[in-house]
Amino acid sequence: MDPVFSIGIQSLWDELRHMPAGGVWWLNADREQDAINLINQTIATQDKEAKVAIIGMGHDLHKIIHLDNDHGPEKVQLFSMPNRENSLYFFTRDLLCSVEPENYLLILLCANNAFQNIPVANLQRWLEKTHAWAKYHKCALLIINPSGNSDKQTSILMSAYRTLFGLASLRYQNDLHVYDVAWWCNEKGVSARQQLQILNVKGRWQLAEREETSVQPRSDEKRILSNIAVLEGAPPLSEYWSLFETNEALFEEARASQAATLIFALTQNNQIDSIARQIHTLRRQRGSGLKIIVRESHASLRATDERLLLGCGANMVIPWNAPLSRCLTLIESVQGQQFNRRVPEDITTLLSMTQPLKLRGYQPWGTFCDAVSNMVNNQLLPADGKGVMVALRPVPGIRVEQALTLCRTNRTGDIVSIGDNRLVLFLSFCRVNDLDTALNHIFPLPTADIFSNRMVWFEDNQIAAELLQMRTLTPDQWAKPLIVTSETKKVINAEHDGTAWRRIPEHYRLLSENTERTS
Repeated sequence: MDPVFSIGIQSLWDELRHMPAGGVWWLNADREQDAINLINQTIATQDKEAKVAIIGMGHDLHKIIHLDNDHGPEKVQLFSMPNRENSLYFFTRDLLCSVEPENYLLILLCANNAFQNIPVANLQRWLEKTHAWAKYHKCALLIINPSGNSDKQTSILMSAYRTLFGLASLRYQNDLHVYDVAWWCNEKGVSARQQLQILNVKGRWQLAEREETSVQPRSDEKRILSNIAVLEGAPPLSEYWSLFETNEALFEEARASQAATLIFALTQNNQIDSIARQIHTLRRQRGSGLKIIVRESHASLRATDERLLLGCGANMVIPWNAPLSRCLTLIESVQGQQFNRRVPEDITTLLSMTQPLKLRGYQPWGTFCDAVSNMVNNQLLPADGKGVMVALRPVPGIRVEQALTLCRTNRTGDIVSIGDNRLVLFLSFCRVNDLDTALNHIFPLPTADIFSNRMVWFEDNQIAAELLQMRTLTPDQWAKPLIVTSETKKVINAEHDGTAWRRIPEHYRLLSENTERTS
């Protein structure tokens, strides 16, 4: 019979504790000391006859591994490996040179943030090979990964249920430890989405006394967790409402939710990144039953920001001008919904895909075509909503190079190129009905005075078709911008105040006849 090993948390039920031979389990820990303590306690939990080996990545195991005289095996084999990415890829091969792994419990203690810079595709391939290796050699492999950003690592691994028999996190939170199990599969069955408080008493991990002693589903369908700013000073509307002073407090409470409604408050633009990361973590780790809403308190969201929040897993973004009564109606409308949109594993991928155009201003014709093509072919962006492309032909007497000097693209993602006696602009995430407003911001003079003709494309198919025509233009037909000097920069001394262009006053000093000029 294949041996069954146990993770070192006392009073934890077998469904979340056992690790039979033939599988791989992964545990993230916020703090390295917690990871080391858990390894020592896991060793002490095994039988006297158990075969255990520890592999340390960049650690001196002789200083941190301690055997219990009364519990666990009498002997544990220790191995070291360099703190390099390649050492991970070859550690199973190297291990076979020193030990026959059958019926072994192998514990791999990774270096801090060891997987931080490893591409997701490489990590998935490594897990597939390691899973097949553990199954073939009939051993259990427990990977303990100390990481300062365990949420990110857990979100990436949420789709690895075919290669990982278990995925859990040990988080330090407000003088307590939370053991968060994404899933755990063993001879007792499969358990998922369990979050338990555990204590470290004199180096021994155990469940908090108030935790239940059996796995039970938790239903919180009617519960509403909200930032206190959402209700605009009103008290909780029923016993199901829970109010929090900050989004961070709301996020920590929501980690244990299954199907509750979560309402974040967005009061200023610099909160978008943190709220997006919190939503992404909750959606990836807590599933599709959550109803996640963002309410904008002040006008701070751009179209790209709203798409980012929705792409991270929000069900709805309520605009700032919606009154409280309308807000409550919208909250009621999402009850019973199941989130069914795809959320990428890594939020950095989502950030780069929802804001892919990092260029601004003039670009050579070929670079312009490539950048717009990449934008149009981005499947994570909404169809026919990626931006507007407009071609402008100057009036007779103005060269296209001269018209380019009037083009002031101040927004990242707005690019321009010139060729075939046309100035072509691409305004990312601009709506076609806002085109005139955008052009008035870009050009200090009325466009009708500069250009005699314009053509507009805003649907993906239209833009793609025009790009095919633009690529047929040979390099000798491309135009080059005029050389900009300090004098040409002063040709139009103006700035846009949000409504119109205004000349910038220039200071002059009036000298009397008796005043001598000095050079």
